[in-house]
Amino acid sequence: MSEASLPFNEKYSPSSEKISSGEKRKQIWEESLKNPQDFWAEKAKAIDWFKPAEKVLDDSNPPFFKWFSGGELNASYNTLDRHVKSTKKNKLAYIWEGEMGEVRTYTYYQLYKEVNKLAKVLKDFGLKKGDRVAVYLPVIPELSITLLATVRLGGVHAVVFSGFSAEALADRVNDSGAKILITADGSFRRGKAIAIKDNADRALKTTPSVEKVIVVKRTGQQVQMREGRDYWYDDVLANAGNAYVEPEKM
Repeated sequence: MSEASLPFNEKYSPSSEKISSGEKRKQIWEESLKNPQDFWAEKAKAIDWFKPAEKVLDDSNPPFFKWFSGGELNASYNTLDRHVKSTKKNKLAYIWEGEMGEVRTYTYYQLYKEVNKLAKVLKDFGLKKGDRVAVYLPVIPELSITLLATVRLGGVHAVVFSGFSAEALADRVNDSGAKILITADGSFRRGKAIAIKDNADRALKTTPSVEKVIVVKRTGQQVQMREGRDYWYDDVLANAGNAYVEPEKM
């Protein structure tokens, strides 16, 4: 992972085509209302489909409208794979700066590798299409990696704000029926280390659906790890090797 000096001082000048006036935006909006089928069919070309939609909009049974019926795609593939196959492969995809001044960067290819490794770990832990993953993390790169790895497998992520209480986390885990919880030892808030895993442990006493817990080391504070249930994020990813996980067609 590169942490070289970043081009924060570079000036970015978007083309005039990307900046539309209020009048132009209104015109585009009116076009979308006048002919939504053609409008959204054109917009859908911006992403990669494993299987094109049979119909852009099925409005035969209002208010139960269906968009892009029969189409198949994967959000993780569209976020990463198609760019890894292009000239963007070694361009920066993610720049993160933490509260304590740390900077971490990922190219599309580096992010792709991390997502595939975590996807393999989740798959080995039994996650299947339609299963839920509860995410109780601060805003760190592992949060985005977790979401992309989950959708790569066709899973559903239930993101819970890391400042929520143990009771609030338990409610959301139980409502979703999550099989896996991904959390952190703690987070930093205004320079102070805040416990997260401790809250998660309290929640886990009343969340019987959770089978595995993956813990990211963020603050380095001491936490309890239950053997057979709790795993350090870095350890499980190190064991995943140079993994590749086929994106689930959704």
